[in-house]
Amino acid sequence: MQDAPSVNETDRLAALALYRIMDTPPEFAFDAVTELAAEICGCPVALISLMDERRQWMKSKYGLPADYTECPREITVCSATLCSNDLIYVPDLTIHERYKHLPIVAEEPHIRFYCGMPLINREGYALGTLCVVGFEPHELRPSQREAVRRLSQQAMALLELRRQLIERDALLEELAQAKTSAEQARDQSDDLLRNILPQKVAEELKASGHVEPRFHEATTILYADFKEFTLLTETLDPARLLAQLDQNFGRFDDISKTNRLETIKTIGDAYLCAGGLPESNRTHAIDACLASLQMQAFIRNANRQREKLRLPSWELRIGVNSGSVIAGVVGQRRFTYDIWGNSVNVAQRLEEACEPGRVNISASTLHHVERLFQTEPRGQVEVKHIGAVDMYFLDRIRPEFSADSEGHMPNAEFWRASGTA
Repeated sequence: MQDAPSVNETDRLAALALYRIMDTPPEFAFDAVTELAAEICGCPVALISLMDERRQWMKSKYGLPADYTECPREITVCSATLCSNDLIYVPDLTIHERYKHLPIVAEEPHIRFYCGMPLINREGYALGTLCVVGFEPHELRPSQREAVRRLSQQAMALLELRRQLIERDALLEELAQAKTSAEQARDQSDDLLRNILPQKVAEELKASGHVEPRFHEATTILYADFKEFTLLTETLDPARLLAQLDQNFGRFDDISKTNRLETIKTIGDAYLCAGGLPESNRTHAIDACLASLQMQAFIRNANRQREKLRLPSWELRIGVNSGSVIAGVVGQRRFTYDIWGNSVNVAQRLEEACEPGRVNISASTLHHVERLFQTEPRGQVEVKHIGAVDMYFLDRIRPEFSADSEGHMPNAEFWRASGTA
């Protein structure tokens, strides 16, 4: 017998762990192999055993008590077989210098005969053995010894099948996790897209990869910004300033959504939203006026708290104009839903001509809302690049249509009078 060169035991044990075989219940396929080995060789005992760092554990045994499942590795003949790359055949262990002093030979159970073949995996690591054992000296014909080789290959094939199933299950688990991750990433992408684009526009972009520009004949644009914002930047540290601006715009987003307006964008301290797009509706002017009053009410309440802390006030101006716009998506990597047209420019000029804390609306908007809101005519006001524009201060909801004393929240009669209830 010639021992194979020693291998790295750490690597061998790692290879054994891939099969997850140690301490598993008996299996018919392995038991059939040991029974066949014992019958072919005429031996009372046959084993399929695996070797970890300290023990020989028997996956299958023929001819041994049911409770006998392992023994210390160092007292077994199989320890030598593990180091061999070929069959070990010893007709009489008591006359063999290497084995005659082993406790299982010299003492109980007094093993005399041994024939074993290492179970070598596809990477070349010996995981264990298939062996036949007798308690009397015994000779095997060459065909019987060859049968032990073939049966060891069958035992190793069963182990490899087990490993393949484990690897398949692991791959399926990885695929399932990858699918879950992909679905989560897709959902996050969809959520992000819905956050930056109107739902209808986002669906069109997902479906076709682009969004056709749309002409919207009846819309209302709300343009708001803070007067003398530059002075605030000089009195507040950047972190507090941006936090406050984010809080204001976050509340404006909520108000816009509640009133069926679509937030378009923020530009520095300016906030732009619109009603009547991307899907048209009859209440776009009413919705924009309600949102304007509620935004101003929010800022006034916030300023009362700021005054108590001796902080500078935020002075909000809002311009509202009704008319047609072109809407579409711009950008390739960072999509932006935007609107263009003279109606947008007029809304911005209305904001510039507005007094702090008030809402300035055009005649085109007044036409849609005058029966529901109290307004103050301002006459024609000259604005840059446009000329004279009829302007009106929007004061409040008319008392008979208001659910609150300040005239910011509509009651049920408001919606009946609007023709939308």
